[in-house]
Formats: sequence, structure tokens, C-alpha cells
Amino acid sequence: MKTPLVIITALERELAPTALSSHIPILYSGIGKINAALATFKAIQQYQPALIINFGTAGKINPKCFGLLEVKKVIQRDMMAEPLAPRGTVPFSDKPNALYSLYGDCVCATGDSFVTGRDDWLIYNQVDVVDMELYAIASVADEFGIHWRSFKYLSDEANEASGKEWADKASYGETLFLERLSALI
Repeated sequence: MKTPLVIITALERELAPTALSSHIPILYSGIGKINAALATFKAIQQYQPALIINFGTAGKINPKCFGLLEVKKVIQRDMMAEPLAPRGTVPFSDKPNALYSLYGDCVCATGDSFVTGRDDWLIYNQVDVVDMELYAIASVADEFGIHWRSFKYLSDEANEASGKEWADKASYGETLFLERLSALI
């Protein structure tokens, strides 16, 4: 079945299954890069979308950011293969280290860990937010020549209280995302 767009989000608590009309598929990937890559591949095979939209929560690195943001650039924060390659770089690979959307203005760093403290590498790379899925989604979309967009609701401050903050606020961004999505379609 071919559809113009699909939504990929990690968890139902971030975007309820009943939030959208049935003609816009929502796929729940689960947490992390492997789950997100698998869900994206399945979405492409099943729906052949022209656009993949990712929505989810993120931790705030840049103190000037708030609310719902659209991501322009995504990098990997936990690819650490030094001395074979600098952090964020996959050694012996010709694939890009940064992936870009046609829209947005913030930088997201993806990794399979929950950020609970200061990381100077994130600040040096001008990262605005951190998540656990976007790089994988964008990488699979890029591999298949499909455009992607990503909207991140800032659920926590990426500090020692992040786990509790995220648990308390994981569903807060849904209304903001639905308003933004409504304006797009």
C-alpha cells in the first residue's frame, strides 16, 4: 500500500494510536536506534511513503530551546570508535556522519543512552537536543531516498532528574505536534 507519509514514534505514550485519522499510519518503533531502524525499514516496505515524519521526546542541551522543535541536522552521539575514527564517525564507512532534513533549524544527537549530565562534546558540536531514535530513522530514509522531517518535544533537561522529568512529561508534546502536523497536511 502506498501512502504519502508515515509517522514513526517510539512509544504510544508520546503519540496515542487514536491521535490521527486512519489514513495516516503511525508506527511505534520502541526505544533505541536498532528498533527505530527496523520500524523505518518496515514502514518503507509496507507503505512506500514519500515522506517519513518522526515525532518524539528529547532532552534539552541548548538552554535557549523549549517546546516543540523541528530538527534540521542529526548526528550520532554514541558512535565512539576512537582511535579508528573520531566520536560520531563510523570507521571505514563512506556514509555521511550528519544527515539533514529539508526543514527545521535545530541539531539533534542520537544515542542508545539516556543523557543525564553535561557532555562537552555535545556543546562543542552545537547540539540542541538529544534523543534515542532519529539518526537511525534518518539513515534508513536516506538510504532509500525518502525525505524525512522530525519534531521533538523537549521533555527533560538532560540532567540527573531527566528520568523523572521524561516520565512526567512524555505525553505533553502530542497536542503541539498535532497542531504542527495539521498545518503541514
